[in-house]
Amino acid sequence: MSWAKSEGKNSKCFKTRNMLSNGAKYAIRATMHLAEIDSGTKRKLSAKSIADNLDVPLSFLSKLLQELARKEIISSSKGPKGGFYLSDENRKRSIWDVIHCIDGVEKFTKCFLGLPTCTNENPCSVHSVVASFRKKILNEFRNKNIQKIADESSGSKFTIEKL
Repeated sequence: MSWAKSEGKNSKCFKTRNMLSNGAKYAIRATMHLAEIDSGTKRKLSAKSIADNLDVPLSFLSKLLQELARKEIISSSKGPKGGFYLSDENRKRSIWDVIHCIDGVEKFTKCFLGLPTCTNENPCSVHSVVASFRKKILNEFRNKNIQKIADESSGSKFTIEKL
């Protein structure tokens, strides 16, 4: 296996370089977009509006938004004035909740190199490096809620729209 060049989307090299799936990335971006757009107004946005603003595939994003709403990470309402929004309770959820909903926990619990028997007792060659990184990023994902991240990113030149 070459570390310098991926052999395509299904190669192990490609998989180890991508901690989050596109679905999780889109779901995080959509959730943060809702946090920024409807800040305090409970303004409802359609899946199409969100997809257009983020430049992501509508059909894929719609499924992600429905799953997030089913798990009560975001809220939705049906009808002509319906759409997706964040309630006060939704804003207390963490980015980890979004990741867990879409990707599950496997990418954060399995061996970084894809080895079947990598543990603290039987570590792979990069286990110690990855373990500290994994712990730090998990703490950040779990301990910062959606509202806190939105507050921290407001006024930033960098936005999540059309990355």
